[in-house]
Amino acid sequence: MARRNDHTREQLVIMTLNAVKEFLNHSSYHELSLRKIAQMIGYVPSTLVNVFGNYNLLLLHAVAQTTDELALEAKEKITQSQDYTQALYELAYCYHDFAKRHPHRWQLVFEHNMNGEPLPEWQDSRINNMTGMLEDLLKQLAPSRSEQEVVQASRVLWAGVHGITLLSVDDKFFAAEPIDGKELIENLLSNYLKNW
Repeated sequence: MARRNDHTREQLVIMTLNAVKEFLNHSSYHELSLRKIAQMIGYVPSTLVNVFGNYNLLLLHAVAQTTDELALEAKEKITQSQDYTQALYELAYCYHDFAKRHPHRWQLVFEHNMNGEPLPEWQDSRINNMTGMLEDLLKQLAPSRSEQEVVQASRVLWAGVHGITLLSVDDKFFAAEPIDGKELIENLLSNYLKNW
């Protein structure tokens, strides 16, 4: 076993999050534990508690890493878009595709629970960044809409895209023929925007 002073705090954070990310490439976070993560990097669980505070916060750091990656991909897609409508579609498709490529990491993002503890500001700002991308696009598409209308529309669209993505990732459409989640997202967005 390595000792605490074999690596800096920053190195331990990177090693730990890389180990969690690698694990989640193949398995669910339900199969993880503080002890298993510590073993993967050659440390004892108490070292990870000293670095992260507790297991829940360690997982939240993994959630933050995933959120950052999704945000980076989303910004690239929006930047490459020809107009705001296309950017909105690309943002939704990016969300879906990211979840399909990283199902276990995506699952952790949406199933992680703070168990009554407040969400740290550093993660709250990440969530606001993601929802802000959607809100900014809607403001550009309908500048006369109020802030409240934009926020409400963004949550309706996010909930719809998230639901479709969830069913797509888990292959739970329960249809005789295969269903393409991105086609459903296109249907949802085009119909919603037509009436909004």
